[in-house]
Amino acid sequence: MPVRALYRAVSIPGCAAPYDRASLKIYYPSSPTDSDEERNSGVVPAATEGAPFPVAILLPGINVGPESYAWLACKLAEAGTVTVTYTLVAEEMPGYISLTPGLNIAALTPDRYGKTPSATAIAAILQDLEQLNVQSVLAGLLDLQRVVLGGHSAGGTVALLNARPDWVPGLRAAFSYGAHTGAATALGYDAETLFDTPSATPLLIMGGTRDGCIANSAARYGQSKQGSATEKVELTFDRSVSSHRGDSYLAIIEGANHFSMAWPHDDTTGRPFIDLPTTRPDEELRELLAELVCDFVAAAIGSDEQAQGRLESTLLSPHALIARGAKR
Repeated sequence: MPVRALYRAVSIPGCAAPYDRASLKIYYPSSPTDSDEERNSGVVPAATEGAPFPVAILLPGINVGPESYAWLACKLAEAGTVTVTYTLVAEEMPGYISLTPGLNIAALTPDRYGKTPSATAIAAILQDLEQLNVQSVLAGLLDLQRVVLGGHSAGGTVALLNARPDWVPGLRAAFSYGAHTGAATALGYDAETLFDTPSATPLLIMGGTRDGCIANSAARYGQSKQGSATEKVELTFDRSVSSHRGDSYLAIIEGANHFSMAWPHDDTTGRPFIDLPTTRPDEELRELLAELVCDFVAAAIGSDEQAQGRLESTLLSPHALIARGAKR
């Protein structure tokens, strides 16, 4: 089914102007009719086969534009999951205005972590999706009891730390790439502390063996200036995830770097200058990432009985691009 998208704008409660608005792009499987209305408006009806559709919300990395996740949003929409990307600009640290996944840093301090959501945009996005499900080209076609959070870099951390169905109604699963649950010493934590994840839903935690951004950010967490590309990601799976239901997975991808999730590459913002070069073709890496994410989502929401088998075959059997795969 061809993928189309529509745009929305939402207000973010508790944020001061002008940083109280987010722009959404919502990708959906469509069913073109070649009507005059389509030709005049550019609005193409949604497909109905497979509806109601689950929903995925993709949380961006800091200063990584939503267009860098369009390739993955299209893959998910093609597979029958309506997918949201968004742009939110905020001054979450004094003096630093950035494109952000939406993060309440105060909610991450030692005395407040786990008591209130640290994600500032998700509730507003879900509220807007409820409206779309009543009146829009997607009316009646969204299954908001099957919601998935996914994120890259800081967005992945926000997804992991807020993956609680009591905070995100309808949440079924969460996935991350290039993210971990290390707690910054600047927030008052001891060196090498990890946040506990809620571990209330299935999780897919992914990283790359060439992640220079994680390796070069080790000092934030009380480590030496140059750290490991994968250790924090692996420790997040090994220590921060407390469940043993058999529905959470780790994927360390051989040759992938921090920005393998983001394409096309944009060297004008963010921190690609501290990343390491990939050692595998970028297209091959994205193909694997899409396969892992789509199979994980399908397994978690129950839309494909074969998806879990495919996912585990890729992760738990010898694979040229999987440096480490694990399940718990």
